[in-house]
Amino acid sequence: MERYQAILAYDGTSFWGFQYQPNFRTVEGELRSALSLLGWRGRSLLCGGRTDAGVHAEGQVAVFDLEWTHPPEELQRALNAFLPGDISCKALRVAAPDFHPRYHALQRCYRYRVLPAPERDPLRERYALRVWPAPDIVRMTEAARALPGQRDFRAFGSAPRKGSHTVRTIFQANWERLGDYLDFWIEADAFLFRMVRTIVGTLLQVGNGRRSPEEFQKLLLSPPLGRSAPPAPACGLCLMRIDYPEGEK
Repeated sequence: MERYQAILAYDGTSFWGFQYQPNFRTVEGELRSALSLLGWRGRSLLCGGRTDAGVHAEGQVAVFDLEWTHPPEELQRALNAFLPGDISCKALRVAAPDFHPRYHALQRCYRYRVLPAPERDPLRERYALRVWPAPDIVRMTEAARALPGQRDFRAFGSAPRKGSHTVRTIFQANWERLGDYLDFWIEADAFLFRMVRTIVGTLLQVGNGRRSPEEFQKLLLSPPLGRSAPPAPACGLCLMRIDYPEGEK
């Protein structure tokens, strides 16, 4: 029996998130079904981050134990043969027996993509939030400069488990322009429930003049509940990668 670490990419549009739910289509559910055809008899999988319904991934990490007598490359090909078209195993390797993709993670990186456009763009809107008028990236960048650091982010999300704390450490957060897109990149040790989407929704209010960069920064210094904007839609969010200590990548 070996422990395997898989890097997954998926289009989250038609999934009710990563975590298995018996009455809904989820990424974990599809992965479990594919693995069962390869002899897996486990009850659950480990993952690096439980993405919400509609959220995409390029670098999700899933871990499972499996009796497999062939090289990992053949397991990757076999797994992809049984996975649906909106999930792909990009890489797969043997991991340490005690490797845990969530608890061993150093940081996670998300990108939220915004498409400023006056008219509908059905193909690109599958992976980006279309907004118009275009938000002011200079104002949003100014506000986002206050995000890095360790602090209580409860103004932007809730703890994943009852009774757990809402302190997180953001390592970097910035906006960049890529062609027609405005991309928000954020890296942190961990995130609260809907934290990235709520930060983006609030930054977009800064970008369209509904609140100032200073008002955004006050949410970080003295975080009251209920003052942030609603979460931005899931379509623009993508889990890009999860970083681990050297030797666990």
